[in-house]
Amino acid sequence: MTRPATRLALLLLALLTGACAGPATAPPEPADLLLRHGVVRTMDPRLPVAEALAARDGVIVYVGDDRGAEAFRGPRTRVLELDGRTACPGFTDSHLHLSGLARTLAQVDLSGTTSEAQVVARTVAAAAGRPPGAWIVGRGWDQNDWADSAFPVHGPLSEALPGHPVALRRVDGHALLVNAAALAAAGIDAATPDPPGGRLLRDGHGAPTGVLVDNAMELVDRLLPELEPAALAEAVRRAIVELHRHGITAVHDAGVPWRDVQVYAELARRGQFGLRAHVMLDGTLEDSWRSDRGLPTSDLTGQGLIAVRAMKFYADGALGSRGAALLADYSDDPGNRGLLLTDEDRLAAACERALREGWQVCTHAIGDRGNRLVLDAYARALAAVPVAERAPFAPDPRFRVEHAQVLAPADLPRFAALGVIASVQCQHQTSDMAWAAARLGPERVRLAYAWRALLDAGARLTGGSDCPVERPDPLAALHAAVTRTDEQGEPFGGWHPEQAMTRGEALASVTAWPAYAAFDEHRLGSLEPGKRADIVVLSEDPLTAPEDRLARLRVEFTIFDGGVVFEN
Repeated sequence: MTRPATRLALLLLALLTGACAGPATAPPEPADLLLRHGVVRTMDPRLPVAEALAARDGVIVYVGDDRGAEAFRGPRTRVLELDGRTACPGFTDSHLHLSGLARTLAQVDLSGTTSEAQVVARTVAAAAGRPPGAWIVGRGWDQNDWADSAFPVHGPLSEALPGHPVALRRVDGHALLVNAAALAAAGIDAATPDPPGGRLLRDGHGAPTGVLVDNAMELVDRLLPELEPAALAEAVRRAIVELHRHGITAVHDAGVPWRDVQVYAELARRGQFGLRAHVMLDGTLEDSWRSDRGLPTSDLTGQGLIAVRAMKFYADGALGSRGAALLADYSDDPGNRGLLLTDEDRLAAACERALREGWQVCTHAIGDRGNRLVLDAYARALAAVPVAERAPFAPDPRFRVEHAQVLAPADLPRFAALGVIASVQCQHQTSDMAWAAARLGPERVRLAYAWRALLDAGARLTGGSDCPVERPDPLAALHAAVTRTDEQGEPFGGWHPEQAMTRGEALASVTAWPAYAAFDEHRLGSLEPGKRADIVVLSEDPLTAPEDRLARLRVEFTIFDGGVVFEN
């Protein structure tokens, strides 16, 4: 809508409102915050665009034109002059690992490494000064980015750091590179069998190479030192600062142990948790299902910050480590169809329990076989537990598939038919596009990262980053969703551009759609009176900026609960 047309619409709305208002009323109580002279993308279909916004006590009290906003200006009102910039609902990352990001900040950062030698060098540098025997933990390597894209082996790492056990997680979190000291500490040798849902990569003689895939990682993970609660709390605070820098005011935290939730809750009680978190407990841990904690709940601490009403499960592994479960062999690894981490019967039983207790179920599924297994399990559970037998807390379960990366054509319409939400991460497409076709072949890859096909089939989507797998940057996700290119505009015209979202859909995927996916559409996801004043101000309008500038949009302000928490 053009600016003159916007003003005309607002004027007509004001006239209509005035005609129905009756006698003049007292001026409104002054607002704490006033945004004016800009473009307000409300995500409210009744008033999609406005010029100004006012908030009081963390709640939006006015959305409309600049003239109307002046009534809310008082002596203590903070006024932000937008000067033509664009305000949107605060961004939500609907698949992120908050405590994972926090822990990553305290580990060796291996993102962007271009060779195994560089991985070893960074790890050696991080180990300097650490006492002998101390674990060295890192994350972020991706062999697909190296000249030699074969999986690494432990030899160079073992030679460089013989006195430290080392565990380096792949970027997707589904493979672990360890050295000889870590293998010895875990008791792993040639006689160690592959655990169910996991794989030890081996050399020609059957000896472990040092790479553990999916459930095999547990053999080492159980030995890793855990951050003390105080150290984790400080790391979470640092992570929240990083999220605010990207305009993020809410997260859906995927697969969290209860001990981490307790750290969040303590931060919230101290006024140091500046996020709205929809927490998915790790459903594979029996500890998550304890009934003595008052769960599930939409408000853990009574502050409107932390909801604990979802469970996270895992159907398969990841495409980059060839652990995603496929219906046919990997095109670049004949005989391998990936790994199933949970069987259908077990998942269906967990879903039935969740329906009766009031939990939302969110299941990781990457490959077409993994996605089919999840949809089959959901269908069984939904049929087995009619609405009358479901917990009153959540008669509408809003089950989710986390990632939904590779889909068989027959499964596309099942999302809408079952009411299942597809939780997608658009940055994965731009990260994976260089090698995805090699894994899947030319036909299957057409329905990889297939957002348009899902939307056209009637599915509800929600968008996230999978941070720390990708950086927590909703603007990068928006660019990828619209252009299907990386930030340099490659490949020209987009990678399978027929699967792109519109700009409006891309913006909804990080604002309005996540609110629905977390049962929060009554207070988040749009800018309208009565909703929380969680807002991001951008340098340009993402719905009208030239496509070549989408990758260069900037977050200027992040506002949480009516207060500015980041200013560029």
